[in-house]
Amino acid sequence: MVSADGERWFLLNASPEIRSQLESFRELHPRAPRHSPVDAIVLTNGDLDHTLGLLSLRESHPLVVYATERVRRGFTEGNVLYRTLERFPGQVTWRVLKPGREEVLTGADGRASGLLVEAVAVPGKLPIHLEQLGAADPRDNIGLRIREASSGRRLAYFPAAGALTANVRKALADADCVFFDGTFWSSDELPALGLGTKRAEDMAHLPVGGAAGSLAALRGLSASRRIYIHVNNTNPLLRDDSIERKEAEAVGWEIASDGMEVHL
Repeated sequence: MVSADGERWFLLNASPEIRSQLESFRELHPRAPRHSPVDAIVLTNGDLDHTLGLLSLRESHPLVVYATERVRRGFTEGNVLYRTLERFPGQVTWRVLKPGREEVLTGADGRASGLLVEAVAVPGKLPIHLEQLGAADPRDNIGLRIREASSGRRLAYFPAAGALTANVRKALADADCVFFDGTFWSSDELPALGLGTKRAEDMAHLPVGGAAGSLAALRGLSASRRIYIHVNNTNPLLRDDSIERKEAEAVGWEIASDGMEVHL
C-alpha cells in the first residue's frame, strides 16, 4: 500500500490475506460506519494472489480499481463471484491503465491524491484459471512506476517479472525505492525440492540468484532502498542465516517481511 499524505491509501494488489493486512495496520481501520480509508486498488495482473482480496471488500463502500483492460475483463467477465461487488450501482469503478501513460491516482470522490502511476509492461503470463481461454497478451502483467507529485520521489513496484526488458530497466533506473520480484532464488527451485515440474521462468519469474538472475543484473541500481517482495516459501532468502540472504544483503538488498513499513 502507498500513501502521499498518510490519510488516503492505495493498495498495490489485493491478496487473499487482505483482511488480516487491514486489521494489522491502524491507519486502515474504519473511521465511521461503512467507511474505509482505502481510496483505490491498483492491480498488476489477474493472478488470484493479486485479486482474490477484492471479493473481501464487498461491503457497502464504493471501490475504485485501476487495472489494464485485459486484467479487468479477466476478473469480471464470466465470474459469478463478481456479482458480490455489484450490490449497488457504481459499487466498483474500474479505471484503465495503459502502459506508458501516467495517471493521477484518485479515489471514489475524484480528489487527486498527489500520487501518479504509470503502468510498465512486463513479460508475464495469463493467470492459471484463464490459460485455456485465450493467448497471452503484453497487458496481462505490468509493473508500476509511482511518483509523488510534490517531491518527485519515485517507487518502482514489480512483483512479477519474467525478464528485464529495456522498459523495466528504465523504470528501475531512477527510482528512489525498488520493490522487485523475489519469488524464487533459483530457476529449478521447485523441481529440485520435488514440489513441481515448472521452472521459475515457466511461471514468469526471473530468479534472484545465478549469473543471469536479478541480483547480478540489477547490481548497478541507485535506489536507496531495494527490497525483494513476493518471496515464495521455498526461497532460502526467507532464512535469516542462509548464504543466499547474506549474499543479497551484502549488496544492499532487503527482504520484505509482514508489516514492513518504508518511508521515502
